[in-house]
Amino acid sequence: MPQTQNRAVMIWLYIFAGVVAFLVVFGGFTRLTRSGLSIVEWNPINGTVPPMGQHQWEAEFAKYKESPEYKQINSAMTLDEYKYIFYIEWFHRLVARLAGLFYALPVFYFLFRKTIPFKEFAVYFWMGILFIGQAVMGWLMVYSGLVDRPAVSHFRLTAHLLFALSLFALAIWTATGHRCGFLHPQKKAAWSLPSKISVAALIVLVIQISYGGMTAGLKAGHVSDTWPLMLGKWIPPNLFNSFMNIFETPQTIVFIHRWFAWLGLLLVPYVFYLVKKQNYPKDIQNGLLWLVGVVALQIALGVWTILSYVNIVIALLHQANAILLLGLAVYFIHRFRALDETRA
Repeated sequence: MPQTQNRAVMIWLYIFAGVVAFLVVFGGFTRLTRSGLSIVEWNPINGTVPPMGQHQWEAEFAKYKESPEYKQINSAMTLDEYKYIFYIEWFHRLVARLAGLFYALPVFYFLFRKTIPFKEFAVYFWMGILFIGQAVMGWLMVYSGLVDRPAVSHFRLTAHLLFALSLFALAIWTATGHRCGFLHPQKKAAWSLPSKISVAALIVLVIQISYGGMTAGLKAGHVSDTWPLMLGKWIPPNLFNSFMNIFETPQTIVFIHRWFAWLGLLLVPYVFYLVKKQNYPKDIQNGLLWLVGVVALQIALGVWTILSYVNIVIALLHQANAILLLGLAVYFIHRFRALDETRA
């Protein structure tokens, strides 16, 4: 683990986490506008420049015409309509390339200047691996929608999302170390109850985000536009008549996604109660109070997404707020563990 704090590295990592967050949200916009399958090849270098001239556009459109999405859904699409979805996906990939540069150039500069000691490079190396992993998984996700059906694998979509959010979380964790001080694994400090509950809340959030990814991949948000009832019932029939339903059936997946979030609404206020009772620093108490509000907002945005029948703006706000929740959860776990070490 790193031990050398540096303000410049901290700023870079927080901004990089913001870039990754923007990339994830724009990926959601790409999916909601059905633009993600518009570019049927993965050209990390050549794909940087969009088609130039009528001939290149027609050649690109001809490739798209061979895809299941065009044949089964967009067979009446014009070239101008294709350009619209193409540019959305092209911009998504361009942002990903720029994010890669925004990682690689600073990290090698800091390494060259010894601002990041080589012996502490491991965590930054794993950021690079996660970035490459999410890029590869992004293409594998797209490829799954180019074979025989006009939809990507919801498993690959969720894996792509989790790779990106793991990168985001690692950047936040490391940046917080630069800001507040790094943890010392050799101290082996006991886990306080707020630390344990915070980790439990993080696990709940990751499961909830995973089900959000599967809900998006299966378009399960369109199953029912009513709340709290779903398909006219509190618990629709046949949701759990098979173990695989919890991974493959849209009705079951969206049902879990609807109700699992309420566990987080119970855990976070409990953490706030604990830190107030145990007289933790005021900034942590105030921050957790805000976190309770962010959790409540997330549930409200989720309900609003259902009632709006997955309005794009509301759905993206719901997704962005989930990323904010993840960043706050990582930040507070870091703070709690630092206090555990202080009190050890």
